[in-house]
Amino acid sequence: MIQSIKKSMVVLLLITAFTSCNQGPTLQTYYVDNEEKAGFASFDVPASFINVESVDMTEEQKEAYNSVDKLNVLTYMKEDTDSEVYKLELEKVKTILENPKYEELMRGGNSKDGKFVVKFLGDVESIDELIVFGSANNKGFMIARVLGDDMQPDELMKLGSVLEKANYDSTDLVGLKEFFK
Repeated sequence: MIQSIKKSMVVLLLITAFTSCNQGPTLQTYYVDNEEKAGFASFDVPASFINVESVDMTEEQKEAYNSVDKLNVLTYMKEDTDSEVYKLELEKVKTILENPKYEELMRGGNSKDGKFVVKFLGDVESIDELIVFGSANNKGFMIARVLGDDMQPDELMKLGSVLEKANYDSTDLVGLKEFFK
């Protein structure tokens, strides 16, 4: 009897291990697989890298800023956005983001200029990862992963005005700023 319970437990643990390891591609694996490939550019930025010391913030904005740990960005810049390679990479990212674990917050844009979608991992009241995916016609696409602890969407949205006033012209974020022009 005890032997059969032990065998059942081992089988259950093996099944759990195999099924949890095979959840398909994720943004993290896509990021790691492509960050050094031609056409891609990536950077990881701790939240402290963005200089907000000279910006007046409300308590809610400070709390939101402090809930963010870092920003991972992967861009694929391609002037020929009609190429098959570009379309393949764009489709890979879209397929990953179709996974139901990525819940949608909003989407926007248009077919002339480009489109964006904002998704997240975690609970609506306590986000672990905020994902901004945008494609700009004739430029390429960008995936930004905002990683943190207990981030709240309404508070993160209030950071927009803070980021506009922050000093990051001397950092790697200038490229990200240029992507949206």
